[in-house]
Parts: sequence; structure tokens; C-alpha cells
Amino acid sequence: MLPVAVRPYGPFHELALQVHELTVQGRNSQALALADRVEAIAGLLGAERTAGMALQGRMYALISLGRLQEALATGERLLQWHRATGVRGGEARALADIAETLIKSGRLDEGLHRLANALRVLDRLPVGNPRYIAALSSISEAARAAELYELADSSAAYAMEAFDLDPAQHVSAELQRAEQLLEWGLRLEHVGLVEEAGGKFAKAAGLVRPWVEAEFADAPLANALHALALVTTGDVDGARRLAAGLIMSLRTGGHEHEARLAHLAHGIALRHHGDLPGARREFLAAAELAPLSSQRLIFQYELARLAAVAQPGEAATALLGAVQAQARHLWQLRQERRTMLQQARRRVELEAARERADRAAAQDALTGLGNRRQFDRHLDLVAEAGPGVLLLVDVDHFKHINDRYSHGTGDRVLRELAAVLRAHCRPDDVPVRLGGDEFALFLRCDLATAARVGARIRDVIAARDWNEVALGLRVTLSMGVAARTAGMTGRDLYDLADRHLYAAKRAGRDRVAAAA
Repeated sequence: MLPVAVRPYGPFHELALQVHELTVQGRNSQALALADRVEAIAGLLGAERTAGMALQGRMYALISLGRLQEALATGERLLQWHRATGVRGGEARALADIAETLIKSGRLDEGLHRLANALRVLDRLPVGNPRYIAALSSISEAARAAELYELADSSAAYAMEAFDLDPAQHVSAELQRAEQLLEWGLRLEHVGLVEEAGGKFAKAAGLVRPWVEAEFADAPLANALHALALVTTGDVDGARRLAAGLIMSLRTGGHEHEARLAHLAHGIALRHHGDLPGARREFLAAAELAPLSSQRLIFQYELARLAAVAQPGEAATALLGAVQAQARHLWQLRQERRTMLQQARRRVELEAARERADRAAAQDALTGLGNRRQFDRHLDLVAEAGPGVLLLVDVDHFKHINDRYSHGTGDRVLRELAAVLRAHCRPDDVPVRLGGDEFALFLRCDLATAARVGARIRDVIAARDWNEVALGLRVTLSMGVAARTAGMTGRDLYDLADRHLYAAKRAGRDRVAAAA
């Protein structure tokens, strides 16, 4: 057997990482093809973490390609996987990625609600958690999709300032922030806030410049952003030369996102030089590479602006006025979105408080298991739940334990039994304490398997050295098992299990009684 290095994301971490690298490079179709292969290999070998990482890359590729319904389905799969494995940082990231997808699909209310959930999960994560940065990055992108640029920028800035990132993470974070600032600046410019836009452009240029002058000089995204930063900060000639040299290689290399940015930079530069037909050609090319209508807004504004200059007159002026009015209206809607997000956060906190109250109301204070209320709730759902088994458990002669050894000893017996029951439950099983010394397990298995589970629990309790708790103490269990059959109600199931429990007691206790 060949030795395989243990990695936090599974032995095929490098393969899954290649999926992400292809999405970063804008090669999204190739990323999807590789994700298919990685997920198939990981599935065969049981490498769940590798499969999850590849699935994450798949979602980003689908979002970039504008295949939002597929991206949404992938995101929901990721969210369920992270919740099942208890990875809270992954849950926050998946929620934010789903939020971004919903917002880009035009489902703003749902998207902001998911974003509020992501922020709530993130608030409860330790800041040093390695998944914190990735979740912050996704929250930043979701906020940007909703044009909540303040939240997007503060999240991206915090990720860079608060963590010791490796060079690859650092360049990725700074380029992400630079792109957000450039988009923010262009939108500000469109609504007449030119001075404020200039500040965003200057900050973006400062973030990009060090990377194109260092080891990332050949990075497509860094160069495309550099061209856009140059033209928005006044270096029109430098932007025109750089963008013109980039466009062909970016398009032939499949870097559609970067090519779109380069076309935009080249178009603005040509407009400054008075080449209006050339500028129009570049803006149209950029718009064609934008799969989502929200991404085409900036290019449509530039095209309307060109039309007003190229064909002066009342019609062109009216068109430009209408486009500017629409841009101002959309900008004003941002304030409503900020209010909507605040309201969504309050709703999420209220929902979480209700969930906590419900859990507390359905939890046994002594053992931490579900209580009678939870038992009754599950019993009511038996008819809808399909096949399943109910296992009832009684501590033999429990009153004698309390009377002879004290109620404190009895409580300890109950707590230890609860721990054993919990340890024998799978994720879909439900352990509850009915009251006193009576317990129950709802098991998702057949009758024979449930009987074996009961026997193992009985053996563990019988083998325990109870002298450590109280000298001379002996604890045994009686159990009754019943399987649900067609047409059976929850009450029918309970009555059958209860009859088997009493059969076990009549037969001498310390045993499991089950019947088909």
C-alpha cells in the first residue's frame, strides 16, 4: 500500500485545488470538466472533503458562466454537507455563495436573508478559524452583487488586515478588493459623484500596482485590473497600450472575465482619444462577455454616453438623460437594500432565538436528551416518516437505586445512560428521556438491527463498573422494541413497544424483547 500524505481537505487536495485555480483564471468550462472527474474519483474512494472542495469550485464556475439555477442547486448541496459535518465556517461561506447566486438571479429578498444568515454564522466563529477568510471573501462578493459596496469593501479589507495570509491568498484578496473598488467608482461616476469615484479609483490602483510590478506580472486578472485602474486614474495612453496587448491573449486563453475588464478599459481609453467607433466596438465586446444583465449595466451606460456624443441632438440627449436617471434611481435603491439587509438580520436573530427556545423547551435538563415534548412530536410524525423502529428503555429497580444510594446517584446513572444512548445513535436517530427512568430511541433501521442496538446498549451498561459510582451498585436495563408497519399510527407503535417492554420485565428483566 502506497503512503498517502494526510491533508485537511483529503489526499486529492491538489486535484480539487486545480478546479479553483481554473475558475480564478476564468477557464470555467475547463473547471467544470475537471470537477466532474475529481468528484467521480473522490466518490469512488470516499474522499468526502476533496469532493466538497471540488463542488465549491464547480459552484464558482457555474456562477461565472451565468448558469445560476445549477449554481444554486450546487450551493444547497454544499450547505447541507457543511451542516452535516459541522463545519461552521463552510456553512457561512455556502450561505454567502447562495446569497450571491440568488441576488444575481433577481431574488433579492431571499438573497439578503441568506446573506444575513451568513453574517450571523460568521459572528459566532472564532476569528482565527482558517475558514473565516474564505467566508469573508464570499460575504464580500454577495454584498457586491447587491451593490452594498460598503459591506463588500469592509469585509475584503478586514480579511487582508486581520490575517497573516500567504502570498497567493494576499494577491487574491487584494485583487478582489481592487475590482470591487473599480466597479464602485464607475457607478459613483455614473451618478455624478466624480470626486468620490476618484478616491475609489486611486485606492484600487494602489492595490493592483505592486502585484503587476512583482512576481504576479503575468497574472491575467492583475493586468486587466491594472489597465482599468490606469484609465480611471488618468493614464489613458498607458491603459490603451496595456489593454490592446492583453485582449487577444485573454480571449484565446479563455479568460472571459479578464477580457471583459480589458475591453472596458480599452473602450474608455479610446473614448478619451475621440475614437468613438472603436470605443463602441470595445463596449459591445465587453457586454457580449457578460452573462448576467447586472454585469452589463456599466457597458450599457457607456454605450448610451457614446451615442449622445456621436449623434448630438434631442433624441440622443433624451436617451442619455433617461440612462442617467435610471442610474440614479438604481443607486438610490441601494439605501433600500441596506435597510432590507438590516431587517433581514433582525429576522434571522428572531428566528435563531425561537429555535433556541424550541430546543430548550424540547430538551431534558438533566440528560440533555430530548424530552417528552420532543417524543410526542416525533410520535405524531411516525405515519409520515416511513419505516422505523421505536426502542423503549427502562432502568431496572430504579426506585431501589434512589432509595438505597441517594437521588444524586440515581441522577448520575441517568446521565451516564443518556450518554450511552447518544453514542449508539446515528445522525437520523432521536434519543429522548420520557421521564423518570424511562427513555426512548427512534431508530431509522429494521427490527433486527434495532434489537442488536438494544443488546449492545444493555451490554455496555451491564459491563460498567458501577462500584466507582457507589459501592455495591448494579444497573441493568429492560427494553421493548417495535417496528412500524403500514397503517400503524404513532400511538399504535408506542403501545406495541410498551407491551414488549413489559414482556421483558415479566421475563426477569435485564433483556431486550422484540417481535415482528
